[in-house]
Amino acid sequence: MGNDGDDGECGPRHGMFVWTAYRAWNELLQEKLKKKFEAQEGPWMDKLAGELVQLVDARWEGGRKGDQLEHEVLQRIDKLLQE
Repeated sequence: MGNDGDDGECGPRHGMFVWTAYRAWNELLQEKLKKKFEAQEGPWMDKLAGELVQLVDARWEGGRKGDQLEHEVLQRIDKLLQE
């Protein structure tokens, strides 16, 4: 693709289109990676997300009950991270 068809170089007129194409390619790659991660790591990430929600709830609860629950949740998160 030449800027006027003569030297094979991208000129300033093409920069916007090249940048748009690059961004589209990058977005497509990101979507492909998301799908692969979801297929491979999805169940594990679901477990981790559930534990993180419980951790936030435990910290919100506060007090002795919250502290004990937080400790238990953190132990389960450590176990998940070692898988």
